[in-house]
Amino acid sequence: MSEDDSLSLAQKAYHTVTPGTRPRANSEMDSIGWTMFLILVVLMVPFLPFIAIVYVLSKVFGYLNAQRGPSP
Repeated sequence: MSEDDSLSLAQKAYHTVTPGTRPRANSEMDSIGWTMFLILVVLMVPFLPFIAIVYVLSKVFGYLNAQRGPSP
C-alpha cells in the first residue's frame, strides 16, 4: 500500500506549498465589522419611527380585515 492510497479525499484535494496556519483571532476584521454595524445603527435610528408606524398600521389593517370576515 503506497502513501497515496492512505490519504483521505480532503488530503488528496488539498495541495499547497505553504505551511498551514493555526486559527487565531482576527481583530482587524472584527473592528471593521463593529464599525460597519455602528454606522448602520446610526443610519437606521432616524427610520425607526417610520418602521414602527408601518408595523402598527399593518397590524391594525390585519385586525380590521379579520373582523370583516372572508370576502365572497
